[in-house]
Amino acid sequence: MRRAIALARSRLGETGDNPAVGCVIARDGVVLAEAATAQGGRPHAEEQALVLAGETALGATAYVTLEPCGARSSGAPSCAERLIAAGVARVVVACAEDISPHASGRGIERLIAAGVAVETGVLAAEAAPLYAEYLRRLAEGGPTR
Repeated sequence: MRRAIALARSRLGETGDNPAVGCVIARDGVVLAEAATAQGGRPHAEEQALVLAGETALGATAYVTLEPCGARSSGAPSCAERLIAAGVARVVVACAEDISPHASGRGIERLIAAGVAVETGVLAAEAAPLYAEYLRRLAEGGPTR
């Protein structure tokens, strides 16, 4: 998770209205792929990491700094849907408090409903500062991803 947090931190201020998210896909302590939200906010971190991991994502664990989106404003498959389709066995989330209408627990709900093991709050105190401004903006009715 610390690597995912570092990836997200490296994108702060570069992701437009979207939050800077880090994602590391690993199995048995070996990193298979990693990514951060792209400049301008798309593609999302999970989306990029899954492309890089390819078939090796099957049965792996994804470490994500913020709840994977459960819906996309563009209508594209959500990160939760992509993680499920890739066959990821477990998703570990640092911050599950994304109040965006595209998340708000929907991503985690989708993962659990599909049988993916989900753990939240891992290194949340370290990741939370990454999302303070994003969450403040959402709470005030600002743009969402």
